[in-house]
Amino acid sequence: MSVPTTYGVIGSGSWATALVKILTDNGHRIHWWVRNDKQSDYIQRRRHNPQYLPTAYLDVSKLHIAGDVNEVVRAADVLVLAVPSAYITEVLDQVDPGLLRTRKVMSAIKGIVPGPDVLLNEYLAERFGLPLENYFAVLGPCHAEEVAAEKLSYLTFSGVDDAMTAQIAEDFRSPYINTVTNHDILGVQYAAVLKNIYALGAGIAHGLEYGDNFLSVYIANSADEMANFLQQAGVEHIEVGKHQPLAGAQRRDINYAASVYLGDLLVTCYSLYSRNRTFGAMIGKGYTVQSAQLEMNMVAEGYNACKCMFHINARIGADMPIAETIYRILWEKLSPAEGFETIEAVLV
Repeated sequence: MSVPTTYGVIGSGSWATALVKILTDNGHRIHWWVRNDKQSDYIQRRRHNPQYLPTAYLDVSKLHIAGDVNEVVRAADVLVLAVPSAYITEVLDQVDPGLLRTRKVMSAIKGIVPGPDVLLNEYLAERFGLPLENYFAVLGPCHAEEVAAEKLSYLTFSGVDDAMTAQIAEDFRSPYINTVTNHDILGVQYAAVLKNIYALGAGIAHGLEYGDNFLSVYIANSADEMANFLQQAGVEHIEVGKHQPLAGAQRRDINYAASVYLGDLLVTCYSLYSRNRTFGAMIGKGYTVQSAQLEMNMVAEGYNACKCMFHINARIGADMPIAETIYRILWEKLSPAEGFETIEAVLV
């Protein structure tokens, strides 16, 4: 009989709380880094996170909550990183490099590491010497709020170690979570970043009072722009309708029209749970970036991501007029109305 995997979770926001709920519901013991002692004490006493996802019941008998990040890293077979990308280097600076190098690390971060402007696996390889074989990513489409309500959701797990990726995916599978696996580490992470940027634009369009007809065209063109970037970045298998048959439960490989690519883009652009869409809507209605951030009191990953991707694409050279315009609205103070006049002109 195999020994169950011990998970460590770094982060205590909505997405981290949702992942903790899934794993504990499945009977896994979790070591959870919660930096705030008051929040930690509340979770242990009241069995839910008071600040994030408060409707999610947590089985505290399966939880060991710690304020020392190295204690959590030391105890984990698989370490789940679930803090906003803007703060990930600050958190990882507290970690003993020798500990992290020997762990399996799963990213639940849908962003770029700011500063070096690289994907998390690239940062961990450079900073900690973590081999790609020990790195995995979990992506949606999956809103934390629907996990709390136990509404059927899909998670995609990506890693180059197929057997370990499948084991992790099985640990998360439940009556309300279906899981899919692939080994497209590069593509799934870039797609997760780009869909947040396009969702900001969808929100801005809503704030400017564009209608559903325009939004459908905007999202279709965003999907095409994303596919073009992925192609230019070297990602394979992104052609719609072309599959290779596979053995086992997953009967065909996935392309860019699958849930982790196009599906995540759609739900992030349309859903009222989407914080990026909400943030963008405030910008479209005339909020400044600073006032929108204060109003939300949550991190919209697309805000920092659009600047990082602007720098990354300067190297890759894909044609990205939509993402570039959103960057200029948020970082160069281009007016939303003027920016969307520019976007209107490139939509087909």
